[in-house]
Amino acid sequence: MKEIEIAKRAADELRQTSVRERILKIQFLKKVILNKREAIIDRIQQETGKSRSDAFISEIFGILDHLAYLEKNGEKILKDKKVSTPIALMGKKSRIYFEPMGVILIISPWNYPFYQAIVPITAAFLAGNAVIYKPSEYTPLEGLVEEVLLEATFQSDWVQIVYGDGKAGATLIDQKPDKIFFTGSERTGQKIMEQASKYLIPVELELGGKDPMIVFEDVNIKRAAAGAVWGGLTNLGQSCTSVERIYIQKPIYEDFKKELIKQVKAIKQESDQDGDADIGGMTTDFQLEIIKKQLEDAKNKKAEIITIPWDMESKLIPPAIIDNVSEGMEFMKDETFGPLLPIIPFTTEEEAISLANNSPYGLSASVWSKDLKRADRVARAIVTGNVSINNVMLTEGNPALPFGGIKNSGFGRYKGEIGLHSFCNIKSVLIDKDSSNIESNWFPYTRKKYELFSDMTVNLFSKGIGSFVKFLVNGLKLESYSNKVGKKGRE
Repeated sequence: MKEIEIAKRAADELRQTSVRERILKIQFLKKVILNKREAIIDRIQQETGKSRSDAFISEIFGILDHLAYLEKNGEKILKDKKVSTPIALMGKKSRIYFEPMGVILIISPWNYPFYQAIVPITAAFLAGNAVIYKPSEYTPLEGLVEEVLLEATFQSDWVQIVYGDGKAGATLIDQKPDKIFFTGSERTGQKIMEQASKYLIPVELELGGKDPMIVFEDVNIKRAAAGAVWGGLTNLGQSCTSVERIYIQKPIYEDFKKELIKQVKAIKQESDQDGDADIGGMTTDFQLEIIKKQLEDAKNKKAEIITIPWDMESKLIPPAIIDNVSEGMEFMKDETFGPLLPIIPFTTEEEAISLANNSPYGLSASVWSKDLKRADRVARAIVTGNVSINNVMLTEGNPALPFGGIKNSGFGRYKGEIGLHSFCNIKSVLIDKDSSNIESNWFPYTRKKYELFSDMTVNLFSKGIGSFVKFLVNGLKLESYSNKVGKKGRE
């Protein structure tokens, strides 16, 4: 039996369960992950090369926080919602139902393999959907997600896991799931969208970024530099929202650069087993080659690369601060999944905004200034899906905030209330009483009805108590006439 057939049967069963019943599974899963955290981190490190603290903070803590949010807010977010009904529809009620879509196909990347599995799976599940999940072939964590879900008493048909490369993903798309949620590269996202378009399958794409960090002259330099180091080097820069362009206002450029060099030199790099290291190594060989080419291109174009010597082979690529940067360098145009920290001076607020927006991507950004009005002004001007002010990558740290990008960074949002609704069929419902009344907008249309409807409309959308009273009078006349002519027919 195909995965989609199993999933559709499971989806029919899940549709009959309550949100509260599904939340109980989320609670159990949270407990299982908390208890098995060290074993899970072991597996993550084996396949990614992350430092242990990096794996714990970015994957385990983030997942537990997300599950706690679903547990606390899921019922409220997914319950039927009352919305206002206009006075012209007096006597009727309006509701929004948030119902399951059916089967969600989730295709996830290799950089945060456990987080990018559990977070979208549980959001889709809580909304009442069955899930087919395909992890990256580079970090599949084979058997781990199944083990954790099984221990949390998830039925195997609620979440099916399919291993394989892009061909496996394409085969699953051909099975016509009800929605595709993809996190990964721009190139693969385009392929998925093209294939899904043949079947009119809705697609949500969480793609790459080229995230700018704007640092104004009034900041605490030590703290802002620490934010740049963490934001650019967490997971060794292998994050779609890592800091990839640091724009520094000229009066503090040299001081900021010195502090940045000092802090980068203090970084401890190894794939440790006790949590006593800051960053680990690269996960994939192909990404290592991309970083090598980007560094060579920067050198050839006269960039100043400040780094500990690298043999161009080890996956423990040392962080590199890059000065004398020009916009034509490859790593300034293309996404960088590695520990490169380019620094670029700017003069005015307007220039900083222009530089930040000079990218085909629009995923995330950060703005640093003691002047919060200026920071807010700049945050609004940056064309992106997420902005952290005086912090970095922190929009992802709040599970109540929706996450997603624009431009070549994709579209759609997940996480938070909006994200949970993105896994729902959002059904609009208008409720009327059964009666003998004939609606005024129903047939037959007559000259007199036209005149009454026109008078009512003019008074409805005019200001003043007099107009409102005339609206009510005209409305009653129209209702009476509509019932009369509707029951008797055209004379």
